[in-house]
Amino acid sequence: MTDFGRSDSVQARMHELVPGGAHTYARGPDQYPEHMAPVLVRGHGCRVTDCDGNEFVEYGMGLRSVTLGHGYRPVVDAVAAAIADGVSFSRPTTMELFAAEDFLDLVPGADMVKFAKNGSDATTAAVRLARAVTGRTVVAACAQTFFSVDDWFIGTTEMSAGIPEQPTVCFPYGDLPALEQVLTGRTVACVVMEAATALHEPPPGYLAGVRELCDRYGTLLVFDEMSTGFRWAAGGAQQVYGVVPDLSCWGKAMGNGFPISALAGRREYLELGGLRTDDRRVFLLSTTHGPETGGLAAFRAVAHAYATTDPIARMDHAGRRLRAGIEEITAELGIGDHLRLAGRPACLLFQTLDRQGRPSQEFRTLFLQELLRRGVLGQSFVTSAAHTDRDIDQTVEACHGAAAVYRRALEQGTVAGLLEGRPVAPALRPYAAPRRLAGVLR
Repeated sequence: MTDFGRSDSVQARMHELVPGGAHTYARGPDQYPEHMAPVLVRGHGCRVTDCDGNEFVEYGMGLRSVTLGHGYRPVVDAVAAAIADGVSFSRPTTMELFAAEDFLDLVPGADMVKFAKNGSDATTAAVRLARAVTGRTVVAACAQTFFSVDDWFIGTTEMSAGIPEQPTVCFPYGDLPALEQVLTGRTVACVVMEAATALHEPPPGYLAGVRELCDRYGTLLVFDEMSTGFRWAAGGAQQVYGVVPDLSCWGKAMGNGFPISALAGRREYLELGGLRTDDRRVFLLSTTHGPETGGLAAFRAVAHAYATTDPIARMDHAGRRLRAGIEEITAELGIGDHLRLAGRPACLLFQTLDRQGRPSQEFRTLFLQELLRRGVLGQSFVTSAAHTDRDIDQTVEACHGAAAVYRRALEQGTVAGLLEGRPVAPALRPYAAPRRLAGVLR
């Protein structure tokens, strides 16, 4: 039986020092079964070890930012060599030029790029720039994922305390008439969206239609490539689907876990943040740590790995084997309508439904619990290039045991007696309940 005693103790201490016990809501203990949230100490490839000494095959590594594997040697070596000569200076380094050249070689349609440290800074800079270009204030955000920690987006979520009402409107993915209705009669500065997600491929002609609507209404098109970049293709979803946005925002896998993000796009817009314009200047991006040498060296090593080793093919291979193995298990157990996989091979999500076929946090938590007991850690089955056939085989074996427990819960119509503790809860919710911890504010 897997023991989480030390992790539980460390997590309790973190709650005394860190709001929510984690620095990212998606990493919070409320996203895992109670008293089964491992606190990690190291990782190599796709395997991680917690402070109790438990080893897990990990999925969704680094919130999907690690595609080459933990401790991937070419990236580590490149970063070590770069930072040995200094990390941050009072003037640009040649590394900034080389990294910009590497990036623009990868991304179709982008003329210029500016680096930062997190995705929110990049997406908010895109919004700011679009407002300056168009003289408008409204943002049309696709109702599909997380775009930014800043007010223009968080104000639209359930966790909007402390944020004034925002001029942001939402539209559904895949519905051109709905988008046109948002654009008609409104002063929309930009459309912000992912070109595709794990669960939704663009319907035929949809992205070209979005491009045409933005052009017709004088609205800038912004693609969020945080998840699709370096997973759909090195050049992102825009490379796969052949539709070029005005601006695009990047992060996550471009540093294989090292912090780096980017805003890229058309020269006529990005120059408004530079010194070659007579127009009023835009405060685009200006960060102390955006150009530090370690992050840029990590990106350059990642770009080289994608050019020479085809990690996307390896991620796809691992995902296809995993899907085949798990679907064979769910078919054998007769629960394929209740425990399902969805998404691209390299971006697999599991869907957990109760006996009535309704999405269920209780059944999701039960599945997570049983995977953890069998050495698999992940809120998804999003693969990396480090997942070998051996890792997939171990995961499939773990899924067989977890799925058998899942079937028992379906047969009895409840997780009672099988799930220990309370179920997981959405990361962005207005109150700590239903996973509020005991204790009071001092």
